[in-house]
Amino acid sequence: MSRHDHNPHRLANPSRSAAQGSFAQTLGIPAAINPRDFALGAFKIAAFAGLLCVAAMVGRIQVPGTEVGITLQTFVLMIAALTLTPVEAGSAALLYLAIGAAGAPVFSNGASTAALVGPSAGFLFGFVPAAIITALLKAPAQAHADGHRSVSAALTLARNFIACALGCILVPYAVGISVQSIVTGTDIRALAAASAVFFIGDTMKAIVATAAVTPARAFSARRAAHND
Repeated sequence: MSRHDHNPHRLANPSRSAAQGSFAQTLGIPAAINPRDFALGAFKIAAFAGLLCVAAMVGRIQVPGTEVGITLQTFVLMIAALTLTPVEAGSAALLYLAIGAAGAPVFSNGASTAALVGPSAGFLFGFVPAAIITALLKAPAQAHADGHRSVSAALTLARNFIACALGCILVPYAVGISVQSIVTGTDIRALAAASAVFFIGDTMKAIVATAAVTPARAFSARRAAHND
């Protein structure tokens, strides 16, 4: 046996390589970087980060008994998570936080850096895992045969709604309420009860986001399949 047979670099593990490739594909990380795809991905990240900034400036609703304002950011976050890959969605949320951290008044009530250390900080930081989790849980965009399209569409809608509910509603509230309880010393049950009134509104956002994005992604998948 030659000494080359003992070279650890020659003893590749196919199953491990396949698992790593599958994990990267799930997150939306391409095996090879295409300049055009990279530029498009960067544009989508910047665009949704900008939409999050705009959403914070539109229609602020104050949570009773708290210092936290609720805006359309959750809706934009749902759209981003249902549209982008997990990496892109998380990056868009992270870029939004970075813009605010740099001093731009892009958070609720025109706040900037101070909001990242205030009582609402948990809701803001919760955007990143919320976007990633929702994007991971959403149904893949697929083109189905006509005979199965209705059933498949209903299942896809249901899965995407559940993804939004778990990722973009429960995660931000869980992180936000927990952090706010620690910062303010308020009982977490009282904060949860005060925030519960907005669950209905956020559920409506999830329904609208799911109903808007799911058919669009299915249409794009059918169009891509037809072109192939």
